[in-house]
Amino acid sequence: MSSTLESDAVASTLNRLLAAEDKQDLAAEWAAAGVDLGGEFPVGMSAAEMAERTKDIIMSVSREGGRLLYLLTRAVKARTVVEFGTSFGISTLYLAAAVRDNDGGQVITTELQQDKARRATENFAAAGLGDLVDLRVGDARETLRELPGPVDLLLLDGWLDLRLPILQIVEPRLRPGALVIVDDVDLDIGRGVYEEFRDYINDPANGYLSITLPVHQGVQLALKLG
Repeated sequence: MSSTLESDAVASTLNRLLAAEDKQDLAAEWAAAGVDLGGEFPVGMSAAEMAERTKDIIMSVSREGGRLLYLLTRAVKARTVVEFGTSFGISTLYLAAAVRDNDGGQVITTELQQDKARRATENFAAAGLGDLVDLRVGDARETLRELPGPVDLLLLDGWLDLRLPILQIVEPRLRPGALVIVDDVDLDIGRGVYEEFRDYINDPANGYLSITLPVHQGVQLALKLG
């Protein structure tokens, strides 16, 4: 089967978005949003405020990370995929292309900021993958409470300190053998936000087998055991 990841519509949409991301001066963009990337993450800023301040910043998986998402989604033959953190939809496009090549299914994704959600929807349509994406706008702690089951793959790529709560919301729907993929696990924002997540995912009592790959700023893979 030919890969829709290489089709004209998907490839051109991804290339356009990734090229725009490459042109960003992230330090300047984050500074304008009130965040010093060399300092500590602003503890007092809510997710909604942060989303509003950063609505024009493209935050996505790397090219290598995106292809890894595609490969893993194909490998587990995922038909139902859940994503926390849509942004402009780059990672969603990799996931949706893989789902289509798995003979169909659905990517359920969620974005807090409405302007980003609108632009992501436009990108899904441009890539010809809009029919495979259920984009839910709002706080993921609410939008992901109602899910079809079983879930074959979960991508955690939204705000760092919300990843454990989102995992625990989706967890009852994860099938045995499902993959949990966590992006940017080596990103240090000065608050040790991953310590609790790592403790949870690495505790055998919680039923995961986990490994971290040196892809971009670290990608953690966790297999949900039966």
